[in-house]
Amino acid sequence: MKAVVVSKAGGPEVLEYKEVPTPEIKTGWSLVKIKGFGIVHSEIFTRQGKSPSVKFPRILGIECVGIIEKTTDAQRLPVGQKVIAMNGEMGRDFDGSYAEYALLPNEIIHPVTTDIPWEDLAAIPETFHTAYRALLQLQIDKADSLLIRGGTSGVGIAGLKLAKAINPNIKVWGTSRKATAKEEILQLDYDGFVLDDHQKLQMDQPVERIFDLVGAATAIDSMNNLKPFGIASITGDMGGVWDIDHFDPVTAIPNDRYMTSFASYVIDEGQLNDLLKLISDKDVDVHPVKVFSLKQLPEAHEFLENQIKPGKVVVLP
Repeated sequence: MKAVVVSKAGGPEVLEYKEVPTPEIKTGWSLVKIKGFGIVHSEIFTRQGKSPSVKFPRILGIECVGIIEKTTDAQRLPVGQKVIAMNGEMGRDFDGSYAEYALLPNEIIHPVTTDIPWEDLAAIPETFHTAYRALLQLQIDKADSLLIRGGTSGVGIAGLKLAKAINPNIKVWGTSRKATAKEEILQLDYDGFVLDDHQKLQMDQPVERIFDLVGAATAIDSMNNLKPFGIASITGDMGGVWDIDHFDPVTAIPNDRYMTSFASYVIDEGQLNDLLKLISDKDVDVHPVKVFSLKQLPEAHEFLENQIKPGKVVVLP
């Protein structure tokens, strides 16, 4: 099969398109014929050598969409079944989706029922699933205002689209660290722009819900900008900080506010299919901003790394 292999850490040029043996199935693992996958920033960090646990050579790729080619679970994952796979150390501890086929543990392969085209389906897994689950936590259907911290990120844009699909009357604000990003935020169909100045929101009125993709670096500031009985989902790590220093929940969390978070380690297949149905029923625009071929993976990484245009980058083998 054709695959893209990283043999050493480095720039996009280390993504080598080559012929490798197609994996053979083994107990508890099935072979997926890959129809498409999205690229995520963590794969760039891994390629650069910033994931110490990852050993090269490695085929990267933490998510994919495709069909079952060979199976060890014919009841749940019959040959020909349409599937989504993500996480579970895919593309890190074992070879991932930057290939025509991937041998994956059955527990991270999820059967789906949808007619969404492969190109669009490939843009959904990690990005839209994370946003959807966080919005469910935020009980977005009961809210009238939402602020997305990290509004131009892929997950942020997905959150905006899904929030409007779930609750058409909700007002959604997007943030950026750059005052010059206001026009870009508004062009993405946000209802307003909020400057995130040195990890402090520059806003006059609190909101009912905050989807914080910056993470621990801004979590407390987000909590302080909620209305009474508001909810903040601290779900990202764009701020590059993983811990809240000297965190005392009694003093750090204002009275009558709620903090939650979502980590996509365990996938609820029912909710995953609910997401796909919502996207289809509400005609949510999930189309990728750019599509590359497998051979063009260096260009795809460069495109995402330079943030040439916001949105999901997809590869179709």
